[in-house]
Amino acid sequence: MATLEELTRHIPSGPRVDPAAVARSVADSGRVLVVLDDDPTGTQSVADLPVLTGWSVEDLTWALHQGEPAVYVMTNSRSLDPADARRVNEEVAVAALEASEATGVPVAFVSRGDSTLRGHFPLEPNTLAHVAEQAGSPIDGIVLVPAFADAGRITVGGVHYAGSAADGFTPVGESEFAKDATFGYESSHLRDWVVEKSGGAIAGEDVVLIDLATLRSGEPGQEAARILTEVTGGQVVAPDIVDENDLLLLALALEQAERAGKRFVYRVGPPFGRARIGQSPRTPLSAEDVERISGAGERAPGGLIMVGSHVGLTTRQLDALRERRAPTEIEIDVAAVLDDRRQQHLADIVDEVVAGLGQGNVVVRTSRVLVRGDDADASLDIARQVSAAVVQVVREALARRAPRFVVAKGGITSSDVATLGLQIRRAFVRGPMLPGIVSLWEPVDGPALGIPYIVFAGNVGGDQSLADVVDTLSA
Repeated sequence: MATLEELTRHIPSGPRVDPAAVARSVADSGRVLVVLDDDPTGTQSVADLPVLTGWSVEDLTWALHQGEPAVYVMTNSRSLDPADARRVNEEVAVAALEASEATGVPVAFVSRGDSTLRGHFPLEPNTLAHVAEQAGSPIDGIVLVPAFADAGRITVGGVHYAGSAADGFTPVGESEFAKDATFGYESSHLRDWVVEKSGGAIAGEDVVLIDLATLRSGEPGQEAARILTEVTGGQVVAPDIVDENDLLLLALALEQAERAGKRFVYRVGPPFGRARIGQSPRTPLSAEDVERISGAGERAPGGLIMVGSHVGLTTRQLDALRERRAPTEIEIDVAAVLDDRRQQHLADIVDEVVAGLGQGNVVVRTSRVLVRGDDADASLDIARQVSAAVVQVVREALARRAPRFVVAKGGITSSDVATLGLQIRRAFVRGPMLPGIVSLWEPVDGPALGIPYIVFAGNVGGDQSLADVVDTLSA
């Protein structure tokens, strides 16, 4: 465990960057970032951007016509096996390039991954790079930026950390996130992590590091840009990042390198997109903001909170919500979902949800004991069956009574609830519910039209964060 002061001692703070300077450069290029989000939590750092849960050429054409510098496409690829993840990334990239040609809007690809390094790497960025190359635009580098300062993920000296300024930082390979049943790992140094996740296909000496002192030295972005212009052949580039200004410095460096002819695919944590387009962090949405976003349709007095994440933080957040607001609680018994009791069990839960919404907020949670299979594939299959049960509950409850709001806790849970449960196809992310984390979507189509939808990652916030968000939504 190390303090931020210990990690950054003797490193200069660097020149300050106005996000508007980055925004102007991005606007001049006319380029739109197509962000392939491996679960919906990547939207928590941005505001007022289009979000798609499908990727037809028509959907992407609609998004590019919105005149915004980025569009988020929900792939839910973290819940897929490698073959399906590759297929989905190919489909999105091909459709985006077709929409780009039809609209005349140039695009670049961002592979938004987990800030604690879980997910399909290097498969996803490599797939996007391959599609770009097939289209005649070879990629010089894969820029790896998992940092997410708002959630306590920083990179210093090539080592990625999880923690907080108050409690200190631990190398992420020593955290609970590295023990993930499907995407576990051992390395904390990004160079070693790339070697580990690529199975040795990428050599450590081929990974380009940009240390914090270099990123912060000289004219804004200049030294980092010099390094980036030398990257070639799809090399992985891993910059140090500690705060928002570091991301803006990197954005300026990338702009300079791209103007010099370099092309990159990005594999990043949530706040990268915000800095890359020069969007200033939005203040958290208030109860009044939520009310303005809500539609005029008739809804139940209570909101629906779906909890699928199993990390320890989520359990503590659920305990705090229970203590503060005493919502109706209903448990999806994973054992029942996995055997012949499934349909009756879920029908009973839907009845309880509909009745509970008439009285107040309702929490539907999966069993807090994580059920794993004998290997990664078996664990993923169990997770899919449980997620399908969550979706069924949401969809059938929504058909009978529209909740005041819906919160989904957990990355894969939030994707499936949005796409399959609420049947959202197009939406706008309107901003965060807490500083830099937890996004609110405004659906613009489907049965959830007018119902605020809150995407809440399993691994962000403090113990009181879920209760704080529900307080705002219930005001």
